[in-house]
Amino acid sequence: MKQYFDALIQSHSWNTVKLDRNGLQFFYRYTLDKQWQWLNIVKPPQVKRLPDILTPQEIGSVISATKKQRYQVFFLTLYSMGLRLSEGLNLTIFDIDRQMMMKMHIRNGKGGKDRYVPLPSRTLLALRRHWLTHHHPQLISPGLGNGKDTPMDKGGVQKALKQVIRDCHINKNISLNSTARYAHLTPAKQHCNTAAINQLADALSLQWRLS
Repeated sequence: MKQYFDALIQSHSWNTVKLDRNGLQFFYRYTLDKQWQWLNIVKPPQVKRLPDILTPQEIGSVISATKKQRYQVFFLTLYSMGLRLSEGLNLTIFDIDRQMMMKMHIRNGKGGKDRYVPLPSRTLLALRRHWLTHHHPQLISPGLGNGKDTPMDKGGVQKALKQVIRDCHINKNISLNSTARYAHLTPAKQHCNTAAINQLADALSLQWRLS
């Protein structure tokens, strides 16, 4: 019986499998007056849905349309380096490689692991300009008001992104953690996406420098 349902799950939709399962369950319970022992074994297949990923052009639109500088710089940082939301929020000035200035130390990432990621020059410039607006002794993206000694509010960042995506008329299911999906692309594709994102950010970084 189990082999039959294993094969059925591989070749048919879950709706078909469910009809067969429910029919056998009815037969056992009401005709044979028994409990069907395979009931908990025949389960729906697990479906893992991936969030949508913005194209480099869409990312450029999002960054350009973001009105508040702290969010604009934050989105540029996440997308140009492929960081998760929590990784970006917890960045400190001490995470920037002080000798090369072209690497960022990401601490306690997924799985509790540390890693280094390339820090594009335009992103570094944007981070410097943003830091000059608050001069926090540790955090790159501190909160405001009473929360100035903690990272920016996670909910506020997510709300800001959703609003900008609506303003840009982008109909995608976006999660800030999907920025890390760039790390799973082939090296060539990842390089092309990163290069395109940073090319689109050049004009923005120049505006920050001259403002």
